[in-house]
Amino acid sequence: MAKAAFIAAPNQRTAYINANVLDGTEGMEPLEGYAVVVEGQRIVEVAPTGEADFAGCELVDLKGAYLLPGLINMHVHLAGNGKPQKKQRDNEALVKKVMANGFTRAIAYRLVAEYARLELHSGVTTIRTVGGLGDFDTRVRDAGAAGKLDAPRILAANQGISVPGGHMAGSVAIAARSIPEALAQVDVARSQGADLIKLMITGGVLDAKEKGTPGELKMDPAMVRAVCDRAHELGFTVAAHVESTEGVRVALEGGVDSIEHGAAPTDQIMGLFKKNGPFLCTTISPALPYALFDRSVSCASEVEQYNGNMVFEGIIANSKAALEQGVPVALGNDVGCPWIAQYDFWRELRYFEKYVGVSRSFALHTATLRNAQLAGVGDVTGSIEVGKDADMIVVDANPLDDLCALRAPRHVIHRGRFIAKPNVKRNAVVDRELDKFL
Repeated sequence: MAKAAFIAAPNQRTAYINANVLDGTEGMEPLEGYAVVVEGQRIVEVAPTGEADFAGCELVDLKGAYLLPGLINMHVHLAGNGKPQKKQRDNEALVKKVMANGFTRAIAYRLVAEYARLELHSGVTTIRTVGGLGDFDTRVRDAGAAGKLDAPRILAANQGISVPGGHMAGSVAIAARSIPEALAQVDVARSQGADLIKLMITGGVLDAKEKGTPGELKMDPAMVRAVCDRAHELGFTVAAHVESTEGVRVALEGGVDSIEHGAAPTDQIMGLFKKNGPFLCTTISPALPYALFDRSVSCASEVEQYNGNMVFEGIIANSKAALEQGVPVALGNDVGCPWIAQYDFWRELRYFEKYVGVSRSFALHTATLRNAQLAGVGDVTGSIEVGKDADMIVVDANPLDDLCALRAPRHVIHRGRFIAKPNVKRNAVVDRELDKFL
């Protein structure tokens, strides 16, 4: 298992000097020639390099490189590697085999830990997991926070809640056959120290067997409401996988706190968003290969391509409507789906710019400070600001000129830990095909 990078001592001072700082705020512009002073894991000063206090500091001269907040990925499945598939696999059977004994579980845990390391080394310093294997996500969260392995800050749901025949049932979600079984899983999540609850309310692109049926409603509205009520009583927020307009309506009426993915909006849907106050977590990445790739590349069936395009367009339309009507929007990339690797969150920002039409500064703001605020950790991370944790990345070019500058950070700093040479092994086939749509 990968060992953690250097852990900053509580009183250690490091100054990152001669940087062009992008602070993560909306409408940010580079602060040229700035220094950021870190003591332990926290930022204690942000000032022009010639005015900062470097007493007792180790100096890291960035020589005009760009220093910005670490990215925050709001929709992650740490159990997947994103490897393209020629045909669908039986995830339930695979997970059953993997979790069958202590030896195979240990191997699976190491893979999950490695995928967390990839997220961090790619410049993602906080992730929100929304369906995983057993209690692995909270275990990796705690080991990373203790400095035992390289991992981003993790807000973990562990296993989600689905229904028999529902989305990811039996793999990264349990198949609850009744409301009591669903509520029992909320209690399990509580006992594991989870941070949020995940519901799989509808099917997805690969669940649909006919054209025009992605996002088929799977979970009874009464179960949605019961889980939300129980979760809220315990202080949890509830994230909901939804890929149809009907599913969004059921989720919003049931009391969820975030819609993951989304679907073609209606006036009723947007009214429920504004009335009930949840946010939309946009995920453009996972549907793109099914919608836009040639089927000889994606290996998608005609039905999967049709439904992939339907979901792709619905997610984009939902995101545009949300932004126009003042509904908060977060960004995640549903990492673990085919073609979506653990190191590739930066692409989601570029898709947000290209397909939704936001500015590069707004995309970067959303993936840093806005995501932090919506995840409930905006007082800790998300911007380069005195008092916050030193969660930062260094890139060679200005991402406000081209978001592709985020592809390979030169350095990553997380909770004051300095990773001088991030180690990310990329998949050349995935990069080649996805780069066509940047």
